[in-house]
Amino acid sequence: MLLNRPLPIEIVGGGPAGLSLGLALRRAGVPVTIFEAGSYPRHRVCGEFISGAGDSTVARLGLREILRDAHPHRTATYHFREQPLRSFSLPATAWGISRYAFDARLAAAFVAAGGNLQTGARIPESEAPPGRVFSSGRKPHGESWVGLKVHVRNLILVSGFEVHLGNRAYVGLSGLETGAVNVCGMFAHRPLAARGAELVPAYLAAAGMGALAERLGDAAIDPASFCTTAVTLGDRRVAAPDRIRIGDACAAIPAFTGNGLAMALQGAELTVEPLRAYAFGQSSWEESIRAVGAAQRRRFSRRLKTAAFLQPFFLEPRLQRLVAALFNLRLAPIRAFYYALR
Repeated sequence: MLLNRPLPIEIVGGGPAGLSLGLALRRAGVPVTIFEAGSYPRHRVCGEFISGAGDSTVARLGLREILRDAHPHRTATYHFREQPLRSFSLPATAWGISRYAFDARLAAAFVAAGGNLQTGARIPESEAPPGRVFSSGRKPHGESWVGLKVHVRNLILVSGFEVHLGNRAYVGLSGLETGAVNVCGMFAHRPLAARGAELVPAYLAAAGMGALAERLGDAAIDPASFCTTAVTLGDRRVAAPDRIRIGDACAAIPAFTGNGLAMALQGAELTVEPLRAYAFGQSSWEESIRAVGAAQRRRFSRRLKTAAFLQPFFLEPRLQRLVAALFNLRLAPIRAFYYALR
């Protein structure tokens, strides 16, 4: 039965997935409340690199103005320890934007569109009534890994985007809308004496990336941008469709793909129409859950499995040498992997 007054939607988690979904629903006339445990603006451990979202996703979510000054990336270079490998052109332009700006802009746009944003609010995940969507991350499980992120200035990049492979570690460097460079990496846990932003060069040196650590030593590090968190290696499949989950709550793709932010936005895009249909009485909540789950499996299953297969080649020294050899011989199927991971 078509409703004159739409049913409300609640979103638990105010990251890019939750905020962009809430913004799109508000613009469709749906009342939305977002519960966010933190506040804005804030720095987050993130590659701050949007690759693979596509113009259609940005347009459908209404994000063009929010991404107006994002830094364009058109080339990438891989490095194995101290050795630069082949540079190549990205099949599609990627965009660099800090989470400090991106999340805050999304939050402001959501509120301006009439959304109800409640910060400092924690909602138990055990409670999943109809109309509630989960967009908060999941706790890491299994082996302990460390995610580190910091912004630096006066750092000249070899190409638009750099990826460095270290001993059980990889690091991405990408330019941002502020003119700074985001340095974000994932490392096997090591007992180090360094603290705060000093952890970044310390972990780089410990993982065999001393040259990159020296480059950071010559640059201007912004201590206020430093953050760290425990991270997961990523998922092989989307979460069980017992409720609607988006973003990392649905599935976290391994960080080396550079596809995490894009996948969060795509997940929001897939969810807009089923939730709009539920809010206006055109489908039941159970039908919306099934529709979102099926769409996520179609869109994300192959890339998650491909990423899980490839990830050891970017983390383990023996396999990294094989990757380096393939790059040097120009045998790495870069474009095939790019599209398989997107």
